[in-house]
Amino acid sequence: MWCLELLLPLLLIIKDVTSQWNVWVPRDISTMTNSCVVIPCTFMYPAGIRPYRGIHGIWYFGQPYPQLFPPVVFKSRTDVVHESYKGRTKLLGDLHQRNCTLLINNIGTEHTGRYYFRADLGGANIYTYPDFAELKVLDQPNIDVPEEIVSDENLELTCYAPDNCPEMTPEIQWMYTDYLPDPEFTTDYMEESNTAVLSSTLTFTPRPMHNGQLLGCRVYYPNTTLVYERLISLDVKYPPRSVWVNVSSEVMEGSSVMLHCEVDSNPPPRISWMFGDQELLWDTASNASLSLDDVTPSQEGLYTCVGDNGYGVMNTSMYLGVKYPPREPLVNNSLTILEGSTLALHCSTQGSPAPTLTWLKDGELVGTITADELSVLDIVEITPQGDGQYRCLAENEHGRASSSLNITVEYAPILLEESKCTVVREGVQCVCMATGNPEPTIEFYLPDLNITINETDGRYNFYTHTDGHTSTGMIKLREKGERAGNGSPVNVHCSITNTYGTESVLLELQQEKKYMMAVIVGTIGGVAVIAFIIAAVRYVGHNNKKENGNPGQDLVCKLENPALYYSAVKKDKQSLRKKVGEEGDYQPVGSLAHLERQELNYAALEFIGARSREGPLGRGDDGSDYSEIKAK
Repeated sequence: MWCLELLLPLLLIIKDVTSQWNVWVPRDISTMTNSCVVIPCTFMYPAGIRPYRGIHGIWYFGQPYPQLFPPVVFKSRTDVVHESYKGRTKLLGDLHQRNCTLLINNIGTEHTGRYYFRADLGGANIYTYPDFAELKVLDQPNIDVPEEIVSDENLELTCYAPDNCPEMTPEIQWMYTDYLPDPEFTTDYMEESNTAVLSSTLTFTPRPMHNGQLLGCRVYYPNTTLVYERLISLDVKYPPRSVWVNVSSEVMEGSSVMLHCEVDSNPPPRISWMFGDQELLWDTASNASLSLDDVTPSQEGLYTCVGDNGYGVMNTSMYLGVKYPPREPLVNNSLTILEGSTLALHCSTQGSPAPTLTWLKDGELVGTITADELSVLDIVEITPQGDGQYRCLAENEHGRASSSLNITVEYAPILLEESKCTVVREGVQCVCMATGNPEPTIEFYLPDLNITINETDGRYNFYTHTDGHTSTGMIKLREKGERAGNGSPVNVHCSITNTYGTESVLLELQQEKKYMMAVIVGTIGGVAVIAFIIAAVRYVGHNNKKENGNPGQDLVCKLENPALYYSAVKKDKQSLRKKVGEEGDYQPVGSLAHLERQELNYAALEFIGARSREGPLGRGDDGSDYSEIKAK
């Protein structure tokens, strides 16, 4: 600062040709508290003025106008100064040399302000210069910090210490630099407007970890106790370096969930919660939470938290799984197909976890169990047995659901083995049973008689019945085997017909087991009766021979005209009548149609002239003797 010694003589050479009052002082000057400061000053006055009784000077604080009674800092005529400046000020310059430099010792912060110089040349030649020196008294050093500190970019921090006190020279030291990566220090000395400033520059490359760290600058004066410090906190700007969200999770349908996001960046980022391309929430903060209530399966998916603070963008995603029971499966519509066709039944559903799909037909497992949301049941060359209800059952650990469809298989009529003609007591009963879809129609045909019997023909007690896809037709013939004109048994054909075909089959004649047993028993009984009759005749003849002397001739005569009046065949109608039809329903057919329905129940033999006996023998109305033999 002592270049002032060179500057002042130069300023004194300059003559004010305009005869104006001028002063030169530094516009800004600073110093540290409890130290000192020298305010350089040079003044000029018009050349035509001759100082009267010497040149005097006054320094004012705050105001240039005496009438406003500003505090007097220094006055050359007397020692009368303001209380706060007593013993602290001294004029270093020679007023006669137009040097008005002022020294202030032991300065405090209260002395910060504007300082004005007033020249007194005697008489009316008194002038207060409007220019002033702005003094700043500092209690800590200044640190020049850039407006923006960006991570990974070179940073320079400069600490300043004023050096405007001739008696003391400051030194600068940086504090808390041990954690900095490769710090560099440079010192510089600057003089401007007759003021001096010592500076120290710290250079390093900050990292995000340095954000918020403290750095300090210490200014001290050797050989004194004066120490000044200033601390700053580094505001390091850096892009998001981490984005934390919940771990991927699974929740049940209908529950509530909170998704949290925290972003490490400076400044705080704009946080956005994204679901696909949809922004669900945003906030400018270091964290943000997204609340989802009554969660549905449509909300399952990837949720992304995006942090953007202008210095960079970063995002992290998490997957939210929604568990729920299977939905009602979607299956084919019910359908009707032709036997031998091939079809595929589809069953699709949704569930989480993926459900197992099972195909059931009429409650029985068909196909394979599929652990997927789609199952296809292939049916190749379907048969009539494939007709029925098919149900797709979907199951997972949270529940089950099912859907059904009906498959109707249409096929040509098929004759069932129950179809036959059976000899019964009433005659012949022919039954024709067939299955088919549509239900087959049944008619009987007697080719030998060229007779067709169907539901439109009321003869032969025609009867039909349909149960599902099974049709039953039945006719009853009066005689045991209808006979054609040549006397041979009549053949019975069954004809079954539906949309897909016609079949005609000759029905086999079979004996009814109950009737055949009756025939066997009746035959044995008849033989026994005949044997008994022969024995009885011989016994009677033998007795007559003994009584009449020539029984043999009489017996032979009598036997030539036997006493057999009749052998009648009768029937117990009630015991032989079938449940289907009444007596009037039977139609007599064939060569025996003119006869009564007969069956051997008893035989009666009448012996003329025989002697009455006790016991089973009796006498008729005409006085004849007889013996009655019955077979039951």
